[in-house]
Formats: sequence, C-alpha cells, structure tokens
Amino acid sequence: MQITVDQAQKVQQIILGYYAANKRDMPWRATPSPYYVMVSELMLQQTQVTRVIPKFMAFIVRFPDIQNLAQASLADVIAMWNGLGYNRRAKYLWEAAKKVTDDFDGKIPSTTTELISLPGVGPNTAGAIMAYAYNQPVIFIETNIRTVIIHHFFAGSDHKVTDAEIATVLQQIMPITNTREWYWALMDYGAYVKATAGGQLNRVHGYKKQSKFKGSRRQIRGKILTLLIDGAHNNTELAALIADKRLAEVLATLSQEGLIAYKNNYWQLTGQPT
Repeated sequence: MQITVDQAQKVQQIILGYYAANKRDMPWRATPSPYYVMVSELMLQQTQVTRVIPKFMAFIVRFPDIQNLAQASLADVIAMWNGLGYNRRAKYLWEAAKKVTDDFDGKIPSTTTELISLPGVGPNTAGAIMAYAYNQPVIFIETNIRTVIIHHFFAGSDHKVTDAEIATVLQQIMPITNTREWYWALMDYGAYVKATAGGQLNRVHGYKKQSKFKGSRRQIRGKILTLLIDGAHNNTELAALIADKRLAEVLATLSQEGLIAYKNNYWQLTGQPT
C-alpha cells in the first residue's frame, strides 16, 4: 500500500495529538533504560498493562539491575513473577540476564541481531527495545499497533491483513525523529481505538483466539507454581489440592521446561532450597 504525504501527516497528527492530551504514566517510560524496557516488554507479552505495572514495580525493587537478576535463583524470579501468567517468560528473562552478563559484559545489546540472540527476545521484542531504550527508528509490530493501522488504512477491507502489510504502512508514516515517543503514542492511541472501535484482531492474518483461562492447562500451571512458591509438595498433596486428571501431564511439562524439579519424592521450584 502506498501512503501519500498528506495521509501520513494526517494520521501522525491524530496519533500524536491524542498522545499529547492522554499520555499514560508508566514506570518504564519514566526511566526507559534498556533493563527496564526489557523487563517490561517481556511482562507485557499477552498481559494487560494494569496487571503489569504493580508486578514491574515489585520486580525491579527485588532485582534493580541486570546483574542482580542474573545472580538470583530461578525460584526467586518465578516467585516475583507469580500472578502474571505465562511463567516461561520469567525463565527466559532470567536466562537472558545471565547471557547478558556472560556474553555482553553486563550491558543489554544495542543491535537487533544481538538482542534476538537473548532467550525470549524475538524480532518484535528486540524492535521494542531498540525503539524505547535506544530511540532507534526500527519497525516492530504488536497488538495495539496492528489495531491502529487496520483502523486507519484497511477499514472496509475484507481480506486478512498481514504483518508485512502493516510494516509497509508503518515505514511510511513514521516520523523522522523521536522514535521512542512515536511508539509510546501509537501504543496509547491503539489502546484507545481498541476500547472505542474494537481491536479488530479477527482482521489479522494468522490470528488465533486465545483459549479461556478458567479450566485451562494455563490455570493448572499457575496453581502448581503458586503452591510450590510456598514450599515443596509431593504428588499426593498436589492431587488433593488440584483435582484435575491433567495434573501429572502439566507437572511433566513444567519439569521439561525447567521451571520445577522432582527431588526426594517432592516437587519444588527449580533452584529452590530444599
């Protein structure tokens, strides 16, 4: 899709105008250090901002920098993450911190290629770190951004919009300067559009609706980890507390992922003192 200069300027004015009047106050924006940005980006994957803010604040108090995080036990990291869900992200973040200290002299990389080498950091997360932490004019895509582009440039179209099409539009409407603030504006305006006009995720190519949390394996995973944060449990104790035939399967999966370990007939968080 070819965007005219007038179209680009009009959309820029709408997005930046909304942001100027309605910008959201977020702790990782007040101090957009590479560490704060990386922590917040992994937390924000598939999790609402309102849930992330208090967890982020507690997390950086407990692990104020990349070195503190790398030196912590995985059990401590999981305990601080508890309540956000998708706990593999906690392990990825912890592993990324170790790789940064081991391979990058304790400094979070400032190139996309190096960032993607970190556990849990894909192209879009790397792009977000490049934009927010280093203010570099990169293209990355997430839910709010898709919402804005589809709302303004693909309205009335029936075809499924691909990320490649969204990236093409983004490249044409991005201002020349201040990438960081531009993406903050896109995120805030996108949240507004989702609330008022709908997220239009059904218009996104490859979109799959997330399954319900209640009664899901994700819920069982969360229950297991919450119980193990308080201490080790054996199979009998867990079965009494989680009456679900999928318990053994979920325990095995968590063990394979390295989040929990089975020692002396008891399940415990990986790295948890016995």
